[in-house]
Amino acid sequence: MTTAPTIERVTSGIGTSPVRPDGVLKLRGRFAYASDMHIDGMLWGATLRSPFAHAKIIRLDIGPALAMAGVHAVLTQEDVPGKLNFGQAVQDQPVLADGETQFWGEPIAIVAADDLKTAQRAVAAIDIEYEELEPLVDSELADTLDSVTCRPRIRRGDPDASGEIVVEGYYEVGQQDQAPLGNEAGVAIPDGEGGVDLHATTQWVHEDHAQIYPCLGLAPEQVRCHPVGMGGAFGAREDMSMHIHLCMLALATGRPVKMMFDRAEGFVGHVHRHPAKMWFRHEANRDGKLVKVEAKIILDGGPYRATSDVVTWNAAYFSVGPYVCDNVFVDAVAARTNNPPAGAMRGFGCVQSAFAFETQMDRLAAELQLDPLQLRRLNALEAGQPNSTTGQIIVGSLPTTRVLDELASMPLPPEATSDDPRHFPGGTGLTTTGADIKRGVGYGVTIKNLAFSEGFDDYADVRVVLNDTGVEVHTAAIEVGQGLVTVLQQIARSVLGIEQVNVVSNDTSRIGSAGSTSASRQTQMTGGGAYHAATALREEILERLGGDDLTNEGVWSEGSLVATLPEVVAAGPWEHEIRFRHPETFPPDENGQGDMHAGFAVAAHRAVVDVDQELGLVRVVQIDTVQDVGRVLNPDAAVGQIEGGTMQGVGLAVLEELVLDRGRIVNSNFTDYLLPTFLDAPHIEVRFVEEPDHWGPFGAKGIGEPPTISATPAVVGAIRDATGRALTRVPVLPQDIALG
Repeated sequence: MTTAPTIERVTSGIGTSPVRPDGVLKLRGRFAYASDMHIDGMLWGATLRSPFAHAKIIRLDIGPALAMAGVHAVLTQEDVPGKLNFGQAVQDQPVLADGETQFWGEPIAIVAADDLKTAQRAVAAIDIEYEELEPLVDSELADTLDSVTCRPRIRRGDPDASGEIVVEGYYEVGQQDQAPLGNEAGVAIPDGEGGVDLHATTQWVHEDHAQIYPCLGLAPEQVRCHPVGMGGAFGAREDMSMHIHLCMLALATGRPVKMMFDRAEGFVGHVHRHPAKMWFRHEANRDGKLVKVEAKIILDGGPYRATSDVVTWNAAYFSVGPYVCDNVFVDAVAARTNNPPAGAMRGFGCVQSAFAFETQMDRLAAELQLDPLQLRRLNALEAGQPNSTTGQIIVGSLPTTRVLDELASMPLPPEATSDDPRHFPGGTGLTTTGADIKRGVGYGVTIKNLAFSEGFDDYADVRVVLNDTGVEVHTAAIEVGQGLVTVLQQIARSVLGIEQVNVVSNDTSRIGSAGSTSASRQTQMTGGGAYHAATALREEILERLGGDDLTNEGVWSEGSLVATLPEVVAAGPWEHEIRFRHPETFPPDENGQGDMHAGFAVAAHRAVVDVDQELGLVRVVQIDTVQDVGRVLNPDAAVGQIEGGTMQGVGLAVLEELVLDRGRIVNSNFTDYLLPTFLDAPHIEVRFVEEPDHWGPFGAKGIGEPPTISATPAVVGAIRDATGRALTRVPVLPQDIALG
């Protein structure tokens, strides 16, 4: 029998904020991102893309490109050696368009040349003729035409139930881009034996691998996908972009091939957040208790399935929010259109629903003449109660009331007294004076599932090794900048009592899947795997060597050193691998009912904004936020995740939207696609509610997604409070606010 690990034995275990191993490199500009990769003798790849959202290809002649000096390959759909289509859930997206294009920017042909300029000139030399077709760009029309990929349906309670107070509204969410600062990039290297090694931006190397090798007509072991340095993802890299193309070009030429999208091509090359059109109806009693919620949610998924089904189900599952309601009836739709492809983005369907249901809660509070936070507290969902949409009893922690009470206790900022124009809406543009500014306060509260749901076999393979370099944690989990590597080190240190821990990123041939870096899952899944593998290794060491504790010095028994750490290592080998799974989940029944989710987290935001209503300008002054985190493993990283997520929510509220013209993106650059900058950033105050959960390591929960979800309705609610405008669409534009 061994003693439980004592985390205080190490100085940089859980509960601390150690220096990140990638931090100094990134600060000094020396970190190797995917776009920095270079191999002697490599070629460059480029892509011919459709200039229309929907078109027939009348003629395609690659001869002029092939004839150019320095061009080594020009490939089309006819050159795909294996399966012609790929996709996560359903393989419905062509590797290269064949006969007809379904979205603006769809790949048609790929080129490999000596250098990037030559590759781009070769793309331009391809002789192609199109017949433009009328694109389907209206998601509501697509619903009417039954051009959809799925229709989630929630039926719970009594359809005849009614409340005395009724509010209903129609809401829209524009298409937000993940806008990671790191470019999509990759290098494919042929192995000389018919196989290939791929190093490309991704959030899930094993899922990429499962889609790539069938399209290449190769055996699984002939393709190896490697993690690479990433400059953000937020869902943009969960679906593939250049991956199969790189491998095709490398195999066709027998040379390494590199691709790197510039900013404009990046906007075309990855999926985006689903734009939404939603109708909601809330009914409540005069005491403020919710009686019934009805909703119709239409998400625009673009032409291919990608992850639209699960995103749309999530929008339905969390259409009531963290509130108790016994009667819920929701119809959701994933529309199939010729708009840009949509897929995963931080918040995964919950963002769209939360904007609608939180606006409804504000409207209901106004009708009842209740404080908005009081109404939310009155209806708060807690552990042990059934989820309002699915009926699932909440197991583990869900301290919704504590989160709301903590938020209510945070002080509001003082009224502005400075004459500094940087503190006014419009900033140094000197557009206003203090006398024209109105201040508003708004709230946003959300619930989000953690990890994959609906019976998906969600697991993470982790291997922990003790050798003469210290402890190694082997995983294929992708570090996208969120600090996963640091947290894995902290977990292993705390369990094993050894400071020296390195995280080794393995390719698909060396370890099993860690799942996707998405769904707020990696801390609990790969972190959970590291915890259990390290615990098993520790117990094995102590059992074999007859000790009761393990530290940096070695094995101890009753306060005496039994074996030094070098002696422990010499007594090895010491290695333990585990496949960690979260609590079992199940698919929904025909009414969307059942135990679909492994766990939940709640978050709440309060936004304070100043508005110049004459010009429609907004300054977000302060955002206070409280989040249910289970247990904080790394305080600085947790604050950083919440601050970053909050700013993405601010961006959706007042700035970010892809503007489309017949399915064509007209603002595919960082000049016209407006991201919040440091000058737009409010003061953000973060607090945690720690109530350990039932399956995360040390009781921790995932953190990354909830702040993005509830920040948007809080900011818009504050603008609404300042102006009295209905504001039923995001992003809120100046013309939505301005008087006139």
